[in-house]
Amino acid sequence: MKLLVTGGAGFIGSNFIHYWLSRHPGDQIINLDKLTYAGNLGSLEKISQNKNYKFVRGDITDQKLVNRLMAGIDWVVHFAAESHVDRSLNNPLVFLKTNILGTYTLLKASSNHKVKRFHHVSTDEVFGSLSPRSKRKFSERTKYDPRSPYSASKAASDHLVNSFHHSFGLPITITNCSNNYGPYQHPEKFIPRMITNLIRGEKIPIYGDGKYLRDWLYVEDHCRAIELILTRGKTAETYCLGGQIKQINNLELARLIIQLMGKDFKKSIAFVKDRPGHDRRYAVDWSKAGKELGWRPKYSLREGLKKTIEWYLKNPHWWDKLKKETEKFYTRTKKTCLPSYRRACLSADR
Repeated sequence: MKLLVTGGAGFIGSNFIHYWLSRHPGDQIINLDKLTYAGNLGSLEKISQNKNYKFVRGDITDQKLVNRLMAGIDWVVHFAAESHVDRSLNNPLVFLKTNILGTYTLLKASSNHKVKRFHHVSTDEVFGSLSPRSKRKFSERTKYDPRSPYSASKAASDHLVNSFHHSFGLPITITNCSNNYGPYQHPEKFIPRMITNLIRGEKIPIYGDGKYLRDWLYVEDHCRAIELILTRGKTAETYCLGGQIKQINNLELARLIIQLMGKDFKKSIAFVKDRPGHDRRYAVDWSKAGKELGWRPKYSLREGLKKTIEWYLKNPHWWDKLKKETEKFYTRTKKTCLPSYRRACLSADR
C-alpha cells in the first residue's frame, strides 16, 4: 500500500507514521506537512532515512502540489489541521483556510485519482458540550453543535468529507476522537504543558474552576484504531473513539499528574481566567468501534500518563524551544490568576 499522510510532522500524525511503519514495513508513506509551529521533523528523526518514507513540505491548500502527490496513492490519512482552541479564538481565519479549504483540496484530488480510501481524522468537539450532570455520551448519532472557530471548522470539514462520498462516490471513513495525549505532543496542549511546567518547577495553569470533564485517549490506541478502520472498517462510516470508562475533570487530571511526578498539589496549581465558549463536558461512546472492529483502549489513563511523563523527562531537547515559544503565546493572551478560584479549590482539597 502507498499512503499519503497529511500533517505527519504533527503530534498524532508522527505517532501514526511510527506506528504504521513498525507494523507494515513494506508499505510506502508520503508525509505532506507545511511545518507550521505545530510541525516538528524531530518527531520523525528515527525513520527519516527509511527508504519507504518520504517527507514533502507543502500546504494542503496547494492544488498543484496535492494533485501531483496524489498520483498512485491507495489511502489518504488526513491529520493536517489547525487544532488549538485558544489560537482559533485569536485568529479564526487560518482555521477556516486549513481545515475547510485544505480538506476540500485533498478530497478533490483524491476523487480525481480514484483513491481507495480517504480517512479523515476529526474531533469530538464538533458535537459541542454535554451537561456535567448528564450520563449522555457523544456517539455517531449525536448532532453537530460546535462552540469555537476550531470545532466549527472541523465540523465543516466532516460534512465536506461525507459530501464527497455521496456526490462523487469517494470511499471515505471518519473518526471523531476525544483528547489525545502522548509523546511528541506540542507543549501548548494541556497534558504536555502540565508536565513540562512541573519539570521546570513551574505551576500548572487551570482554566476557571477546573471542573471541565474530558475523555483522554492515549495516542497509540488512536493509531491502532485507525489501522483497524483502514483494514476492516466499512466505507462511508464514522467511528467515535474515546479512551476512558470513567471521566476525569481537569483538576483531578492535574492532581494525578502531580502525584505521578512526586510534586505537592497545593504548590503546583494556579487558576487562570476562563476562555470564551469553554465546553463543560465531553464523553465518547466508542461501542461501535468495539463491536465492529474489536477495538478497545489498551492503556488506562494512569498507564498512558506514566509513559507520557517518562517521554517528556527523557526528551527535553525536543520540547524546550517549543515550550519557550508557547509561553510567549500565553503571555500575549494575558491569562491571569483568579485568587477566588484558588481559595475555593484549596479549601475543598483539605
